[in-house]
Amino acid sequence: MSLALDEILHLPGLQEMTVRAGARNLQRRVRWPYVAENEGIAEWVMGGELVFVTGINHPRGEANLLSLVEDGDAVGIAGMVILTGGSFIQRIPPAVIERAEQLGLPLIEQPYALKMVVVTHLIGTALVQMTQVRRSRNDILGQLLTGDYPSLAIARQRATHLALALDAPRRLVALRLSGVDSLFERHGLAQGERVWQGIRQALEDRLEAWCHGRPGTVTAQLPGDLFVLLLADAPDLQVTLAALHRQLAAAAGELSLAMGLSSLAEDCAHYRQALNEARQAMEVAQNLRPVTGFCDFSELGVLRLLQGIADRSLIDDFVAQTLGPLIASGRKQPHVLVHTLDALLKENGNGLKAAQRLGLHRNTINQRIQRIEQLSGQSLDDPLFRMNASVAMLVWRMSEAQGKE
Repeated sequence: MSLALDEILHLPGLQEMTVRAGARNLQRRVRWPYVAENEGIAEWVMGGELVFVTGINHPRGEANLLSLVEDGDAVGIAGMVILTGGSFIQRIPPAVIERAEQLGLPLIEQPYALKMVVVTHLIGTALVQMTQVRRSRNDILGQLLTGDYPSLAIARQRATHLALALDAPRRLVALRLSGVDSLFERHGLAQGERVWQGIRQALEDRLEAWCHGRPGTVTAQLPGDLFVLLLADAPDLQVTLAALHRQLAAAAGELSLAMGLSSLAEDCAHYRQALNEARQAMEVAQNLRPVTGFCDFSELGVLRLLQGIADRSLIDDFVAQTLGPLIASGRKQPHVLVHTLDALLKENGNGLKAAQRLGLHRNTINQRIQRIEQLSGQSLDDPLFRMNASVAMLVWRMSEAQGKE
């Protein structure tokens, strides 16, 4: 488990370190401290490091410091610390501070009087302790999520010892990046590894920052780069997760991200079943690519069968044949008949209730019913058409086309 820059700056003994730029990004997570000894840093870091610049082994004029800031931002370091006040770097040039602020790169000044060995020891020790806690938490959560524990009572005791409140009702989110093989094919092994590690670090940073603002949220990382979130249920959970997916997708870069949400697990004894549900929903999201980026297991229904169709074009053709005639491209509201059909299906073909759902006059709904039947060549009284339309609507509501209305 990494530490946020803000948490590092509040470690006892580091009060003399001062933020000079990039204060808006102090939530960035630090993977490890790195002391820059070469002219540049791009070849020596992989993202997430807190880079220390001393000037001891290489002259650090304004041009070099600007170059380090540019390189650090490009490779995704967490922040940069410049030691000042000794015989090497007297002060941080204003141009360097200005550029770091423009890039949003946290730039921190450390006085030479604050010994480097003390700073790196404090940070390293804190990171090791957090890593040990993370390993223990992942271990017990992994046991509960997979059902591989010797005793549920002991697992619960260990969770309590690690301050994990796991007996409240939770919903599980499973998420995973895909397209890693293609990434390595495009970039080669060396550069591919750098890009992959940078994306993973960015994803973990955003996940931890998101969870940090939601007390009680529990995270775990399982083998196979499967991330799991344990969340309290809430009425707006789907809206919240759609927003989270947008944030994480931005960090995923050229990779894609799928998320699946389980039904409610009453306590940790039901985590294994909940994880299975979340993974099924995640696989459906990966295959059918919903506009929200995630699927809810409780809403999958027939979609779990559709994901077994290897050729996605068959599904798209089915939707186009069923709903395509109802879409009036070029109009201000091209999907008005599709939405009307959706309301009719939800009200079991009851035109009056569908009109009330849509806020329409009964005459208007009757006119639209006639138009739907005319364009589709089908009757809403036909149970086979209603079944096909219901399945097509399930897929269409998840499609990118809907997201572009």
